[in-house]
Amino acid sequence: MTEELEHILSQLTQPDNAVIQQATAQLKQAFKNPGIIPALCAVMSGSQTPQNRQSAAVMLRLRVKKHWKKISPNDRESLKVVVLQAFMQETEHTVQHSLSQLCAVMVKHETPDSWPALLQLLNQSTKSSNPNDRQIGLLLLNKVIESNPEPFKPHYCQLLQLFSTVLQDHNNPTAVYYCILSLTAITAYTGTEEMSQMRSIIPSVIVALKHLIKADQDKASEAMEVFNELMESEVSIIVPHMADMVHFCLEAGGDVTLNDSLRVKALSCIIFLIKLKSKTVMKQKLLNPILQAIFPVLVAAPPPGEQDPDDEEDESGDGTDNENPKHCAAQIIDTMALHMPPEKLFQQLMPFTHACLASDNPYQKKGGLLCLAVLAEGCADYIRTKMLSSVLQTVCQSLSDSNQVVRSASLFALGQFSEHLQPEVSKYCAELMPLLLGYLSSLNQANVCHVTKAFYALENFMENLGSDIEPYLPTLMETMLSALNNTDNLKIKELAVSAIGAIASAAKELLVPYFPPVIESLKGFLTTTTEEMRLLQTQSLDTLSVLARTIGKDVFSPLAAECVQLGLNLTDTIDDPDLRRCTYTLYSAVSTVSPECLTPHLTAITTVMLLALKSNDGITAHLEEDKTFVLLDEDDDDDHEEKAGDQILEEEPETDVHDVAGFSVENAYIDEKEDACEALGEIAFSTGAAFQPFLESSFQQVYELRDFPHEDVRRSAFGAMGQFCRSQCLVWRDNPTEANYQALLKLLDVVLPCFVEAVRTEPERQVVMGVLETLNNVVKTCKEEVFKNPSRLKQISHVIRDVLKKKTVCQDGGGDEAEDEDQQAEYDAMLQEFAGEGIPLVASSVPADSFAPFLNDLLPLIMSKAKPTCTVADRSFSLGTIGEVLQALVSVSGGQGVAGRLSNRLLPVLVAGVRDSDPEVRNNSVFGLGCLAQAAGSIVVSDYPMMLSVFSNMLSKESDPRVIDNLCGALCRMIMSNVEAIPLEQVIPALVGNLPLKEDMEENKTVFSCLAMLYTHSPALVLKVMKPIVASSPHVLGNKKVDEDSQNILAMLMKEFAQHHSADFQAAMTSLPQDQQAKISATISGS
Repeated sequence: MTEELEHILSQLTQPDNAVIQQATAQLKQAFKNPGIIPALCAVMSGSQTPQNRQSAAVMLRLRVKKHWKKISPNDRESLKVVVLQAFMQETEHTVQHSLSQLCAVMVKHETPDSWPALLQLLNQSTKSSNPNDRQIGLLLLNKVIESNPEPFKPHYCQLLQLFSTVLQDHNNPTAVYYCILSLTAITAYTGTEEMSQMRSIIPSVIVALKHLIKADQDKASEAMEVFNELMESEVSIIVPHMADMVHFCLEAGGDVTLNDSLRVKALSCIIFLIKLKSKTVMKQKLLNPILQAIFPVLVAAPPPGEQDPDDEEDESGDGTDNENPKHCAAQIIDTMALHMPPEKLFQQLMPFTHACLASDNPYQKKGGLLCLAVLAEGCADYIRTKMLSSVLQTVCQSLSDSNQVVRSASLFALGQFSEHLQPEVSKYCAELMPLLLGYLSSLNQANVCHVTKAFYALENFMENLGSDIEPYLPTLMETMLSALNNTDNLKIKELAVSAIGAIASAAKELLVPYFPPVIESLKGFLTTTTEEMRLLQTQSLDTLSVLARTIGKDVFSPLAAECVQLGLNLTDTIDDPDLRRCTYTLYSAVSTVSPECLTPHLTAITTVMLLALKSNDGITAHLEEDKTFVLLDEDDDDDHEEKAGDQILEEEPETDVHDVAGFSVENAYIDEKEDACEALGEIAFSTGAAFQPFLESSFQQVYELRDFPHEDVRRSAFGAMGQFCRSQCLVWRDNPTEANYQALLKLLDVVLPCFVEAVRTEPERQVVMGVLETLNNVVKTCKEEVFKNPSRLKQISHVIRDVLKKKTVCQDGGGDEAEDEDQQAEYDAMLQEFAGEGIPLVASSVPADSFAPFLNDLLPLIMSKAKPTCTVADRSFSLGTIGEVLQALVSVSGGQGVAGRLSNRLLPVLVAGVRDSDPEVRNNSVFGLGCLAQAAGSIVVSDYPMMLSVFSNMLSKESDPRVIDNLCGALCRMIMSNVEAIPLEQVIPALVGNLPLKEDMEENKTVFSCLAMLYTHSPALVLKVMKPIVASSPHVLGNKKVDEDSQNILAMLMKEFAQHHSADFQAAMTSLPQDQQAKISATISGS
């Protein structure tokens, strides 16, 4: 049979399909013969053709992989002998490689200890004096360990001794390469007993990598993965050698003689290290050396006659070119901004940045601008409060620089500022909008890449302007509509469509006059099916979604059904993940405006989305094929043989995770999953009962994605799970059947433990923030139902406590450096804010006495952030949270007692906050004092004189309108809570003298409820101040920013004045302008 098999195998490699098909059919037959294993063994060890030996090894591997149990014990034993003999006598690298993979699969079925001959061979070959034997021994070792690291655990100490010897063998780079790969494979499985050996081996790894770089840059790049593995699984091994590792990576990253992929790999290690261990980087004084090494990379000029990738003419403007050292250098600064305290970072970074900005060299200037741009996200508060006008001035000057490279960079910086430095940056509207509009006037002459950046800056700036965009609307829309109608350039049309979305976000119903021509253009783009229109179509769908949410229900509803149909027609005819993703966003937007238009199509829509969630499209598993000694055609053959073998063995197409070197995923498919989750959640929430038939299947698919490899998908899956709970809760409230109630409790019982676990164990901070935000929304909607399970209150309170104490995985496991608690990265503070926001929500959902023991634990953690040494953001958060907790206690059973017991601890903190230099902190403190009076009631009456003197003192000095509004609200809370304890003769005139409220419109309800109560309690007092009350009313009545309840309370009061005190009322009216009188009269006759 051996000869016959050898003949078939050689036929399989012929360049003739008919021959291959015939050979495949013969092979299928051969595999039914019980003698197939010995025959394959004979070919593998005895054939004269390397190709056939290799094919036989691959076939055996496939057979062993899935059918080991079916192979007879005799055949198994002889296979173990033959494969090692074949390996020892083999001279062809490709065959050795396939044989080592066969051994690797066998080791998975047979533990290493039950195959002593293998261990003996490994021991002899890796210690052989012949360099070639060592190399081959390490290849075999690498494959068997990579496929199954854990069973080798008893041998780890011995292996680490071997590795430390091999790492000194600098003249045998291939041996060193396999050695480092094997070390990488066992790293995740090492335990405390190997720790000291692991630590001591790191310096040798660094030196060996330096030698490997000289011998083979590609191998060195791959071997450097060992650092990522060490950082991810056991970062404490690296910490003692961190300085050496950082210097090595900086040296490689800055060496212009090395290839880009190796430099990128080295710089990426630094990014990962900062993300994981920013405190240690700072403690070991590595910040300055890193900055010194990366600035030359950031400001390097491209070779003569070339441009940086992000300045090239044909660049699509989507920033996809990440694989270059300059991009990594900027990312390092970006990561520092996200993970380090701003004060400490800026102290060391700004001298470098200023030097760049002061230079005449355009690439130096560009580097300085890039640096400012990437700081905006992570250090937003610091830049907004300490240096906004100076950085904006720098950017504005650079916008008119003579060099386009500098202008482009300043547009990028302005876009970043506009996105992250709100609301302050919008106040510079008058200076910035003319500059940006100037850029757009020369649309057709400039290069597309540059125009893309101009649009990026303009969009981000406009999106947050709100009604301040009004004066610019005619110019903006004229420019955009003419670009849609006149230009032939599809890229510019796409940018214009995107910009219209940003304009709509700000302008909302102000855009109505321009709506018809915009819709006509978008419909035109969405009904063609040509390939080159694809990007324009996805952008048109996105903009349509924004219009649905912003233009107003009355304007959009008539189009809703047509929009849904447009989306369905597109996905029926075109298979494109980006296009599908944008249709999900559109359906989601339509569901918020007219859910009834979506209902008939829910079956079709959910089917497409659930397929997207299930699909493995775009995910490629990289099978471990030979990375070292690949013959040019080996890939094809190996692939081909694997396929042939698969057919013969009727193999399942799934790959075993240990054969996978990694996964690469096309971003479009990731984005599609992310958007499908978000859309399903929102559609479920908006359509309510209509979504019920799809809830279970949708939930199951989304739940599966909670540990998906990509963080954005995980985050959106958690978000959707929260939306499903909220949707079910509303369905139950509308239709309170037992079945609906049980469905809600069942959902909460699955979802909430899952959230709590994710907050504790999820490594990515952004995902944890998303989970906390979703948890807060679920508590806000479902209230006490969340806490029906008796253990839930403790679980949620404890997980909030853990975040506030920095004890979760994404917070660097509680941090090993406790000093300098007041200084942390802004995003770390933000994570704690998300957790803190949960405290008042929980407080308003359970009886106060149940929550009191947990609140006692949590409050000190919140109060510690009110210290004067803390940042403004922390102080504001601390006092705001205290105020909201007290506000929550007003409306729950037992709240008064708990608030009273807390008052002695909270009063001093709130009173100190009233004297803060920052208006937002003062505002939150005043609000808190009012809520304390309201919540604790008579218990704090003895503190009223002190509180009133604090408020009276403030009113005489305060200039911030929002703080004054809150002072009025706080006084009213005190009056309503204990009217007898207030000297009304003095307080009421002062209160009414500050009406109408200027900024905090929510406090109108408090103020007018109080005045209405006083009117029934002591009408004479209120009639004395009728004139200012009447004068303030036109600012409240008919004001969109004031809620209906407040307007109704005021309208009733006006009616009372008009009916029972008409002379005084008319006298107060006559002093008002005609239009205001008319507004009041209309309200009185209408109410």
